[in-house]
Amino acid sequence: MINATKKWIFLKISGAILVPLMLWFILNLIVIYDQDYINVVNFFTNSFSKFLFSIFIIVAYFFSALSISEVFEDYIKKDKIKNVANRLLYASAVVIPLITIILISNI
Repeated sequence: MINATKKWIFLKISGAILVPLMLWFILNLIVIYDQDYINVVNFFTNSFSKFLFSIFIIVAYFFSALSISEVFEDYIKKDKIKNVANRLLYASAVVIPLITIILISNI
C-alpha cells in the first residue's frame, strides 16, 4: 500500500474515533465548567474519565500530527527542512500526550 494511502486511511479512522470522544469531552466540560475545584478533580480522578480523556488526547495529537504533516509535505520544498519539521512534529505528538497522561494519572 502506498504511504499516502496509509496516511489517508489513518486520518479517516482517527477522525471517526475523535468525533464521539470530542462529544463526550464537550458534554462533560459543559457539566464541570461552573463547578468548584473539588468536582473538577473528582471528574479527573474517576478511572473511566481518565481512560477516555487519555484516549482522546492520544487520538487528537495523532490526528493533528498527521494533518500538519500533510501541510509540511505540500508547502515545504526542501527535503531536509521537511524531514526535520516532521520529526519534531511526531516527537511532540508523542511527548505532549505522554506528559499529559502522566500528570492526570498523578491526580
